[in-house]
Amino acid sequence: MTLGRTLVLSVDRDDDIGWKAKVESPAIGRAACLKAANTLALADPEDSDVNAIFSAVKIYDELTEKGEETAIAVIAGNHLHMIEGDRRIATSLEQVIKETQATNCILVTDGAEDEYVIPIIQSQIPVSSIRRVIVNQMPNLEGTYYILKKFLDDPKISRMIFIPLGLAMLLYAIAYLLDAPGIATIIVVGVIGGYLLYKGFGFDEIVHSIIDALRLSLSRGRFSFVTYTTTILLIIIGFTVGFINVLKFYSSDASLGLLLYLMTFIYGSIEWFIIAGLVTSVGVIIDVYANEREALGKVIVFPFFVIAVGFILYAASVYIISVSGVPDFPLTPDESAKNILYSTIIGVISAIIGVITQFFVNRKMAELRKQEIIEVI
Repeated sequence: MTLGRTLVLSVDRDDDIGWKAKVESPAIGRAACLKAANTLALADPEDSDVNAIFSAVKIYDELTEKGEETAIAVIAGNHLHMIEGDRRIATSLEQVIKETQATNCILVTDGAEDEYVIPIIQSQIPVSSIRRVIVNQMPNLEGTYYILKKFLDDPKISRMIFIPLGLAMLLYAIAYLLDAPGIATIIVVGVIGGYLLYKGFGFDEIVHSIIDALRLSLSRGRFSFVTYTTTILLIIIGFTVGFINVLKFYSSDASLGLLLYLMTFIYGSIEWFIIAGLVTSVGVIIDVYANEREALGKVIVFPFFVIAVGFILYAASVYIISVSGVPDFPLTPDESAKNILYSTIIGVISAIIGVITQFFVNRKMAELRKQEIIEVI
């Protein structure tokens, strides 16, 4: 039974070889991998990726001595943007497989983070073994302090920890200077809580994707660059108006619960978010129609769903605020009940119209593709 050619693959998901050592990946071949490891070791001797690459070379040598057909490579992702980095890993692996003609893979990593890319690798080549390299450390207090210091020196980690704490402290100080200590506490807790939710729900990856989409639409001269920029401004306005609305009702009744704060925020900002969603949808639809018309059916439904969700959220916020007896709210519970009924009907009708429109657009696109195939034949 032949194993084919085995690829010994070292994965550096956070691209330390590029970030610290300025080594372009993929590095293919024993000499290129050793050069990458030596260069990284000189740039940062404590980096665990050095040990992972040397371990990969050792495995390569052992398999080669046994007479197996073997290749070796190091691929890297992106130090700051994990989604973009994983895409780069997929592209690099495709190039490595094409150049080495490997049929199976031994994966060498320096930790659990790199192992997140296993599904990406398995989608292109079978993984026959995984070797995780653990670097032994002396467990004393000084070593722990040094590890933490190196950990916080990493810009990816320091931005995640220092920015929210620094911003919260700055806002706290400003609120005290404005003689509003009660609001200061709310601001600090809100900033830290919002940041934790931002990271926990993966909104940072969404923001990076938006930035990448802006960069791509600008480089390709697409109309969506204008609509994306406008959307960002509208979202900022929406958040500002929403927080002002929360502070307005907080000043009239400091006993409001978290749910009511959320509803008052939605009540003040939802119209701006609806407009932002519609602007983005229009830009995406125009770009798809101009450049990828066959995918028009997938995006034509966006504005209808934005309207549906926006109306339902608005009606829900109005009703919850009114029945909770919030002071100075302009609508009575009876008026709010009618409002939620009419808004829900409008939202459902909008969603149904969107689905019907999508159906006819998909059918029209299918007919056009069929006609193009007939003309080619």
